[in-house]
Amino acid sequence: MEAANDLLQRPNEGSRTLELPVTLEPGAVPPAYQTSGAAGMDLHSNEGVVLEPLQRKLVRTGVRIAVPPGFEAQVRPRSGLALRLGLSMVNSPGTIDSDYRGEIAIILINLGSEVVKLEHGERIAQLVVCPVARAEVRIVAELSETDRGEGGFGSTGR
Repeated sequence: MEAANDLLQRPNEGSRTLELPVTLEPGAVPPAYQTSGAAGMDLHSNEGVVLEPLQRKLVRTGVRIAVPPGFEAQVRPRSGLALRLGLSMVNSPGTIDSDYRGEIAIILINLGSEVVKLEHGERIAQLVVCPVARAEVRIVAELSETDRGEGGFGSTGR
């Protein structure tokens, strides 16, 4: 238990810095962490957008990244937008593979009952860079037993 307490005292201990090459289209805002403890960098809209209730829209960021091999970038919704405006991402998290070089665009949906207007430069999503292990698929006759078994969709309780 002492090791866990040490980690709580020093949350960034052992974290590593990874260089992330980025190119920007005119007017685009570079991804940036808002606090020293933030896991995700904010992504900003590179255009003004109006979303009607229940409307989905692809929102451009003007950002391209080169994720290093062995990593992925996850695009996640911003909780404040969901709470205040009912905005979320349709595919969450979105995955950016290390061999993708196109512009990052966010599929936003307005789940609220009011029209939402986003200005150019507003924060619309978060970008989290994570290590990835490639799995080698091995076909087997059967899987090992567990206490949980095939239980899913709420089977572990409320």
